[in-house]
Amino acid sequence: MADAALRLFLERGYDDVGIREIADAADVSTTTLFKHFPVKEALVLDEDAEQEARLLAAVRERPEGQSLPAALREHALSIRLAPGDGDPRFAAFTALVNGTPALLGYGRKMWLRHTAALSRVIAAESGLAAADPACTALARFALEAPRAAAVHDDTRAAVTRVLELLERGWSTLSPEA
Repeated sequence: MADAALRLFLERGYDDVGIREIADAADVSTTTLFKHFPVKEALVLDEDAEQEARLLAAVRERPEGQSLPAALREHALSIRLAPGDGDPRFAAFTALVNGTPALLGYGRKMWLRHTAALSRVIAAESGLAAADPACTALARFALEAPRAAAVHDDTRAAVTRVLELLERGWSTLSPEA
């Protein structure tokens, strides 16, 4: 279903494709489609659980001695800002998402849903209390870094700069530092 939807969106644009067309292309009913994808945007951005698992693993499985902000920086640079290795499908997908306000908003909302889970892992890994607002702040700011950096010409350098700032602040209060 998601593959059929993406093909149609890339051919005609997100706003010019209806749910019934997607269901017909996938040879399912609209009821079935909505059982698997509660909103149209989820047909494009449907890897939420996998993304969270990779994000939390980046923190839990970081090399010994690597700080939490450094692990989050490496994750952002290698996963969130992955170049797609020149794959034209990746470029088309990225252009679709970046050129569609509904997809940008949905993607941001879904990504920021990971704040609570990441905050809990940060607390567990750092030895800080689970309720410590510094854990929530680090999680939220690290998740926002790629979006904040997107307006700069060199996004990768901007993400690195933002996470370096978080690193300096984190090192002043974390027992793991």
